[in-house]
Amino acid sequence: MSTGKYKPQYPRVAQLKTAEDLSDHLLKEGIEMGFDKELKTGANSPFAKTHTTRAGNSIGNAFCILPMEGWDGTTDGKPTELTKRRWKNFAISGAKLLWGCEAVAVQPAGRANPNQLMINEKNLGDFEELYQLVKREHETAFGNSDDLLTGLQLTHSGRFCKPNSKTKMEPKILYSHPVLNKKFGLAEDYPLMTDGEISELIDAYVIAAVRAQKTGYKFVDIKHCHGYLGHEFLSAYDREGKYGKSLENRTRFIREITAGIRAEAPGLEIGVRMSIFDWMPFKQGPEGTGIPATEAPYKYAFGGDESGQGEDLSESFQFLKELENLDIELLCTTAGSPYYNPHIQRPALFPPSDGYMPPEDPLHGVARQISAVSKVKKAFPNFYTVGSGYSYLQEWLPNVAQNVLDAGKADSIGLGRMVLSYPELPADVLEGTPMKRAKICRTFSDCTTAPRNGMISGCFPLDPFYKKMEIHETLKTIKAS
Repeated sequence: MSTGKYKPQYPRVAQLKTAEDLSDHLLKEGIEMGFDKELKTGANSPFAKTHTTRAGNSIGNAFCILPMEGWDGTTDGKPTELTKRRWKNFAISGAKLLWGCEAVAVQPAGRANPNQLMINEKNLGDFEELYQLVKREHETAFGNSDDLLTGLQLTHSGRFCKPNSKTKMEPKILYSHPVLNKKFGLAEDYPLMTDGEISELIDAYVIAAVRAQKTGYKFVDIKHCHGYLGHEFLSAYDREGKYGKSLENRTRFIREITAGIRAEAPGLEIGVRMSIFDWMPFKQGPEGTGIPATEAPYKYAFGGDESGQGEDLSESFQFLKELENLDIELLCTTAGSPYYNPHIQRPALFPPSDGYMPPEDPLHGVARQISAVSKVKKAFPNFYTVGSGYSYLQEWLPNVAQNVLDAGKADSIGLGRMVLSYPELPADVLEGTPMKRAKICRTFSDCTTAPRNGMISGCFPLDPFYKKMEIHETLKTIKAS
């Protein structure tokens, strides 16, 4: 979908130039979202707040870089120069928590694409090099890395696996989903993962965690979000056997992985990135705007109500209680899935090529995540909680984020798409430097459209490095069509 021809039906954030403009728009839209007109600097800034985890790891400020895939590793799972460039940008961003840096597959069959990073015995040196790169670049930029906490996100892509071809899905699923099976061309009787395969996968997670610790990483994230396999366990209400139906069974996956890591990699912290709520899948409607892909009642939205378009955090809270019982402190929040309801997961004015125009002002999506995370933080104050979904705020990101931190609605502000175009944003905010308007992510969604069409991910509109690539012209053609 071309950003040139597409005329947004909601005001662009860049048009909300003053605090009064923003206030008036939020009031008109009925969006409850606090923001501070003035930003604090130095030690008084909530962004400067430090934290020491129960395991003794230091986090030097309240900015976090969220894990993002670049679709640019080698076919055997090693990082390329493009991967290293992205990780270097994370290192010099000024953020003191790097949440896993990138989704790293624990099994070949679980890769989201044929160029996804994969940690195995042959790649240990490469992952150690990546860790040392981050450490060295951060020390060069900021003097030391004692208060930088860097982890590795471990994942299996579940029903979104494409291990051998960028165009051929080879899903691994836990149950037959009446909407998603049909959406992605799977028969109702498409084979399910067996309990034996799940046991082997759990062992693979533990082995990957041991390798991550061996190569320097201080924590691993056991990914439970965005419709990937860890997240699918939480909605496996129809699955038979010890990994389905009851919440005790649906959370067995994380319990068994955690037990294995505690036994085999003592001292390694464990984090969980979790979709704390979900909605029903959406699809493009007759006018191009997103509409529900099915009718209520919808029962597969973990953390959602049966309407499929609302939140019910009761089971999410029960899952978080399990994480507390497992002595997990690091929690990174998100919502929904980029594959079937991106407007609640990654609010944007401009949709990716396989998406739909937003059915609401994207600021609703930002406020929805902030509200849900604040409820989590209030109910579970002992988690170190990272919020997500802030990039759409653009110029107003620091003002809203400061308000969130001051009010205790989250402990850390997670940045994703924004640091692809503007990696030094955390450093600028901490130093009191005005935001660089030319670098601010405008949510054109090229970083998603490109990989959806078999290309690498990056900020093609704003990063000069990607802007001058030949594939940028190909991407423009795809979007125009």
